[in-house]
Amino acid sequence: MRVLILVEKIYEDLELWYPKLRLEEAGHEAVLCGPEAGVEYPSKHGYPARSDVAAADVKASDYDALVVPGGYSPDHMRRSPAMVALVKAFDRERKPIAAICHGPWMLCSARVVQGRRVTSFSSIKDDLENAGARWEDAPVVVDGHIITSRTPKDLPVFTKALLDALAKAPARAAAAG
Repeated sequence: MRVLILVEKIYEDLELWYPKLRLEEAGHEAVLCGPEAGVEYPSKHGYPARSDVAAADVKASDYDALVVPGGYSPDHMRRSPAMVALVKAFDRERKPIAAICHGPWMLCSARVVQGRRVTSFSSIKDDLENAGARWEDAPVVVDGHIITSRTPKDLPVFTKALLDALAKAPARAAAAG
């Protein structure tokens, strides 16, 4: 399966690389998507990630799931209409969307949390509730195709929930055939 991982400057290192490596270890293709293709985005701790594709050039229908890492990158991601549109498209198609830490800010900007159970880093609880979500303080919250977690310490259960969702989801090729 193909999984799109959003990237922008000041991403939280572990929240991008841990899911990417676990997805690849499980045999999935993990594609980094930024506002621009081929751009190197620095992390909070200085480790760069180069985008494979630009948000405006991809379609949710070409991928099986979406990962939104945290750090301060979601504050930059949400300024990109193409990146917000991708989150909306994954939601419309009911494909897994996994957002951790500040990643759920993107869910607020895409207006896809109304009535949903979510978690996040505690400082954006008010943002999620103001967007209509029901916030919970839990290591991982799965509400339909939306998977959310709080911090890097939750990465093992966050990534397991994503891998479980992928195991249950029909592959694009099977769904198209």
